Amino acid sequence: MGWCSPSTPRQLLSTVSLFAFGAGLLAFGIHLSYVHIEPQRARTLARDEFVRDYLRKKQGK
Repeated sequence: MGWCSPSTPRQLLSTVSLFAFGAGLLAFGIHLSYVHIEPQRARTLARDEFVRDYLRKKQGK
């Protein structure tokens, strides 16, 4: 599928601008995801340790 007619400079600028905006949003989302990984990992490890301690106490070991 191709263009029906050649792009005008304004259409090309609009396309490039929207693409750059979308890429920026994606990069920002990836950044936020990586920023929040460590606290999530810490909570998961703490919950894991809590469950293991609970099971040890319940089994009497």
